Amino acid sequence: MPSASSSPSSRGTAARPASQPNTAFRRLRGTRSPGEFAAAVRRAARDIGEQVSCDARYIGRVESGEIRCPNYAYERVFRHMFPDRTLADMGFAAREDVRGRGARAYGIVPAARNEPHPPVTTHEESDVLRRAFMTGGPAAALAAGSLGLGFSRPPRRAGETEAAEVEEAVRRIRLLDDRHGADGLYRRAAQPLRTAYALLDADTRRQSTADRLHAGAGELAISVGWLAHDSGRFADARSHYGEALATARVAGDAALEAHAFCNTAFLARDAGRPREAVRAAQAAQRAAKHLSSPRLMSLLALREAGGWARLGDRAACEDALLRAHTLFGRGPSDQDPEWMTFYGEAELEGLEAQCWSALGEWGRAADHARRAVSLQDSHFARNIALFTAELAGNLARDGAPDEAAHSGRRVLRLLDQVQSSRIRAMLDTTAEFLRRRHADSAPVADFLALHAATAHA
Repeated sequence: MPSASSSPSSRGTAARPASQPNTAFRRLRGTRSPGEFAAAVRRAARDIGEQVSCDARYIGRVESGEIRCPNYAYERVFRHMFPDRTLADMGFAAREDVRGRGARAYGIVPAARNEPHPPVTTHEESDVLRRAFMTGGPAAALAAGSLGLGFSRPPRRAGETEAAEVEEAVRRIRLLDDRHGADGLYRRAAQPLRTAYALLDADTRRQSTADRLHAGAGELAISVGWLAHDSGRFADARSHYGEALATARVAGDAALEAHAFCNTAFLARDAGRPREAVRAAQAAQRAAKHLSSPRLMSLLALREAGGWARLGDRAACEDALLRAHTLFGRGPSDQDPEWMTFYGEAELEGLEAQCWSALGEWGRAADHARRAVSLQDSHFARNIALFTAELAGNLARDGAPDEAAHSGRRVLRLLDQVQSSRIRAMLDTTAEFLRRRHADSAPVADFLALHAATAHA
């Protein structure tokens, strides 16, 4: 998900020096995909007791040269991973080289006598927001970092700075959503989205800038649509996804079109329109066929499988699942879209679990959901809660009420930090099922009491 900092704006901030690709850091990644390398960074951070929210987007920004010097947390992690290399060996500039005139562009703010509380921002996750994530839960995290695009009014002329701010707002929303769910974010995301679309009407001198603004606004619309989707506002989500699709068509952006159709398929399935889900997933696959990303095509095949499962067409579902596994097995690619960092083996297992659940094969669904929980990276707290809620529901229906109650209790603990109406609704359904059929079980009774208490709170 997104980084927690904002790009420099045109409001009296020094322009960012042109960036050069960091080829040295790219060599350190080797044959690993950006997502796989990001996971290795997070593991290394845990080894030394550090907390970083590294994902494929961060790795891409380092390799592109946008991040010239990492903050101190990332520096410690990189030195732990590559103890025989200096920052220079990794392709980074020395801190003193990025101080001064362009310092704010890189998040290194020198002391100023007349500025007792300088606004510190970084191109990584800010230390303030990082600490809020660690200690304060969703409310503190949301209070600590804005969602970006805080122009008092959109500028008449838009350039690379404005395009970067739109992209940063997308990253920030995704990071917060991955960790805390959508409920606390949706209404706050409306203003950045309006600003992003206002920027499309600003004068731009370069076509490349206009393309970035269209892609960024479309991705922001999808991100805000997802927040609406996950918080149960299906009509709002449909509108935002449609807005993103229109933007993709205007800009001729196949990658954005595929993403918009992908989310439309997911929404249609959840909203009880499975045939629309199948058609949207197939449209996404047509848009993505020339994007050279087997992992993207794998995800889109899973979206199609979900629609077929809701239609009760087992043969078509199994065919789509086979395609999804085959494509996934081809491995990651440098062409994988930036937004797909969530899609790994855990997500594959979780989405397959949903298919078997829709087909009424509860035991098989529980097996896949259990694997999804065990494989999920701790960075994706919302997805851990989601897959655990799926597991609880499948176990309850498969005749394992005590184990279902145990999983349900774990979801309740996770909901202390994750705010998702969708997950809460899933757990409510499971609780009602257990109440009607297994209320005499002591573990179930304990779970139901805790569920009732948290619902009341």
